[in-house]
Amino acid sequence: MGLEELYREIQPGIYAFFYLKTMDREVAEDLTQEVFYQAVKGFQSYSGQSTIQTWVFAIAKNLWKKHIRSKRYKDRLQDRVRSEEGTMMSAEEQYIQKEQSDQLMQKINQLDAHSKEVVTYRVYGELSFREIGLLMGKSENYARVTFHRAKLKLQRGWEGSHG
Repeated sequence: MGLEELYREIQPGIYAFFYLKTMDREVAEDLTQEVFYQAVKGFQSYSGQSTIQTWVFAIAKNLWKKHIRSKRYKDRLQDRVRSEEGTMMSAEEQYIQKEQSDQLMQKINQLDAHSKEVVTYRVYGELSFREIGLLMGKSENYARVTFHRAKLKLQRGWEGSHG
């Protein structure tokens, strides 16, 4: 698999990871680009002990930690502004889709830190439970059980707000 194909395969999950954390498209795009820059720059350090996808997510996780320590993040957090890009959907469809997406992200953000991380890696990063366990320094079973419990919490929360 070439670098371009790899980018196309992994980029949406990395972008979603950052968007879920920041709720800001511009910042998510910037961080996503930085992850791939770091990956290309440091490719010689890839040991092959995990999949490339897991390795790139580890870079994303480290970049996120560095980002939240930055002054720029703290400043942006205080006065966050959302901008939406139009698509071919009607304004009503866009609104409904955005509301549902925002509600899901809010519910995911209400999970404890470990559950939120597992759900993000699984849903947006499309990582296997084994890869999630490796990335978090936990077992595959831990990732599987944490995801299952988080999914149940999300379903109960969703039914409570839509039932």
